[in-house]
Amino acid sequence: MTTIGWLQISLLFLAVLLAIKPLGLYMARVFSCERTFLSPVLAPVEGGFYRVSGVDPNKEQSWLGYTLAMLTFSLAGFLALYAMLRLQAHLPLNPQDFPAVPSDLAFNTAVSFVTNTNWQNYAGETTLSHFSQMAGLTVQNFLSAATGMALAVAFTRALARSKVTTLGNFWVDMVRATLYVLLPLSIMVALVFVAMGLPQTLEASVTAKTLEGANQVISLGPVASQEAIKQLGTNGGGFFNVNAAHPFENPTAWSNYLNMLAMLSISAALVYSFGQMVGNRRQGWALISAMAILLIAGVAITYWAEAQGNPILTAVGVDAALGNMEGKEVRFGQAMTALYAAVTTGLSDGGVNGMHGSFTGLGGLVPMFLMQLGEVLPGGVGSGLYGMLVFALLSVFVAGLMVGRTPEFLGKKIEGREMTFAMLAVLILPLVILGFTAVSAMLPFAVASIGTSGPHGLSEILYAYTSTAGNNGSAFGGLTGNTPWYNTTLGIAMLLGRFAYVVPVMAIAGSLAAKVKAPASAGTFPTDGPLFVGLLIGIILILGGLQFFPALALGPVVEHLAMLAGQTF
Repeated sequence: MTTIGWLQISLLFLAVLLAIKPLGLYMARVFSCERTFLSPVLAPVEGGFYRVSGVDPNKEQSWLGYTLAMLTFSLAGFLALYAMLRLQAHLPLNPQDFPAVPSDLAFNTAVSFVTNTNWQNYAGETTLSHFSQMAGLTVQNFLSAATGMALAVAFTRALARSKVTTLGNFWVDMVRATLYVLLPLSIMVALVFVAMGLPQTLEASVTAKTLEGANQVISLGPVASQEAIKQLGTNGGGFFNVNAAHPFENPTAWSNYLNMLAMLSISAALVYSFGQMVGNRRQGWALISAMAILLIAGVAITYWAEAQGNPILTAVGVDAALGNMEGKEVRFGQAMTALYAAVTTGLSDGGVNGMHGSFTGLGGLVPMFLMQLGEVLPGGVGSGLYGMLVFALLSVFVAGLMVGRTPEFLGKKIEGREMTFAMLAVLILPLVILGFTAVSAMLPFAVASIGTSGPHGLSEILYAYTSTAGNNGSAFGGLTGNTPWYNTTLGIAMLLGRFAYVVPVMAIAGSLAAKVKAPASAGTFPTDGPLFVGLLIGIILILGGLQFFPALALGPVVEHLAMLAGQTF
């Protein structure tokens, strides 16, 4: 570890901190349907969407109506994208003449992008046409992110309002998230990416002559536009197979910084918007503090582990002072690769600029564990906020049990109904991750897909289901996922991780909205101070640690101990 490395890490978090308040205030105005500086341009467009679709923007929905609208919209998006991938050979903008995507892979990919997971069992530059990338994947990058933001805003309204039966209008929230937030930011970021050297063209490829005199075909395409919404929407799906390690997706240290800033900005600022909308900004800062503490700890541990180097490589003559550079781009080094890994897994982004499977045992454990904590650091756009709010409800419930008082959060009493739904939500991840991992580790044809035997092979399987169930999408590497078994089960894991989680969360929102919002009293447990932040961090760690530690102990922990002993598998 170096001073320069820590300075680089600190500058990113400082940039995010500076962006949180202005962007958060802007989004609070957007989702409160207040006038913004973009309203003169976008309001007529927004109104046109409502007229064409027959949506009454003034008519609000109950939690059930809101949820059904979201599920219907997501199903329509899945069917449209699946059909597009299966009919790819007959659609325009296919200069490479790529054939139809196989049915199991098309199912996996369609589910992946509709659920904001962006897990990829294919190489984009050799599988998908420009039309599929642009009209299919990029469109879902916008819509799946906007859906997550809409759900978070609906949950926020449930806490801000008193004794109501409605949470807003899904169609309005989704449209405003797309038009007023994601689209303008994506245009700006895409233009900066183009200036940094990312391709933005409909050409298929160029041919270059190597130093050895051979001809090399280099894939091109509309990369910058997809890269912008990939990061802003915490999608993570790369245009190229190696994602943000590819020089056309992430050519310089500056583009690397912009990638991470784009990933973090909306998710973190939306938490500030939450505080603004519930009338107590300190509540937003308390949640941001808990997220930041855990994320920074993850960065520190990963950076430390990778900077120590690999004793096995040291034993064969590699200088330990160089750290572990296996699987990393020289232009980024340990600090920026460790930071990227922690950010992308603390979020639900999934983009990677290095090979997580080439990290040390401990370095590879941290990204996996950050996802297993529930993707709330600060998580995906919207999904991270409502996930963190579920943990906040659990925390005040535990606090209430400890002091013998009825637990409250923002003036709403937390009772048995809310806790039942909260536990249903938080049990989805361990059930899906550990269940599918256990089955896959026992089936010979599933085990045949791993790239390494022993604990690292188990980590490959565990990471895949952790990433998909957590709607992250990053890959550990080594696992051959493009098989009928993994395409199907990873697709199911994504569906359950998104929708089986959000339905009970919305049921909680409906229950809270109907409650009377009582003013704070002398006996109210404060949820905007250091004590609550500490309790919240403890609840997150306990749930993640107790549920997943046995599996982690058999995988990355054993691998790390073996590495320290100089053993290989």
